[in-house]
Amino acid sequence: MIKLVIFDIDNTLLDFMKMKRFAVESAVDSMIDVGLKVEKKKMIEEIYKQYWKEGIEDQQVFDKVLKNILGQIDYKILAAGILGYRRGKEGAMVLYPHVKHTLITLAKMGLEMAAISDAPKLPVWMRIVALELHHYFSYVVTPDDTGVKKPSQKPFLTVLEHFNIKNNEAIMIGDWVERDIEGAKQVGIKTVFARYGNESKVEDSGADYEIEDIIELIDIIKELNKNN
Repeated sequence: MIKLVIFDIDNTLLDFMKMKRFAVESAVDSMIDVGLKVEKKKMIEEIYKQYWKEGIEDQQVFDKVLKNILGQIDYKILAAGILGYRRGKEGAMVLYPHVKHTLITLAKMGLEMAAISDAPKLPVWMRIVALELHHYFSYVVTPDDTGVKKPSQKPFLTVLEHFNIKNNEAIMIGDWVERDIEGAKQVGIKTVFARYGNESKVEDSGADYEIEDIIELIDIIKELNKNN
């Protein structure tokens, strides 16, 4: 009997990489507009190079890139980049189709819902609140809580312990095989691969279920609970 649904956030509920692309492009346009003498394409490449080095949630990425390219931080350009990034991010932060409908339906079914993310706690909650999902998630676990990221067992066990739910009473949905799927499987949680959110062309996810639309999750859980 499934009692708890655990969600990844980025690229499972919202198209995070699409949002990131819009935000970075908006930031670079704003920096060039106030005087940055760097080709747009090169600047975007440098920003992503820094992201892949330090992590996609690096909050000082523009500071580091400007210092690398200019030898110092021009605060006028930095300010323009930060504001441009925020504008682009807000405009592109949207849910995948059927996310709200799915969460409402799961709530009506009496299921608990939680989230596990590898992003810092504040940015995660800012995304959740901005997308008006805070009514559905009573518990969110990040590395700020456990000190580790997925696929460590600790975030998954922390969620199970919080709800006092057994591993076979939970199901995990995420887009990242090596973190979401393998992490959950290690502790005996059923898994759903959000193929619609994966950009790495995974052929075999190893998940118990694969879906192309989050709405399919409803029937999966109904079938599991009917059989039990």
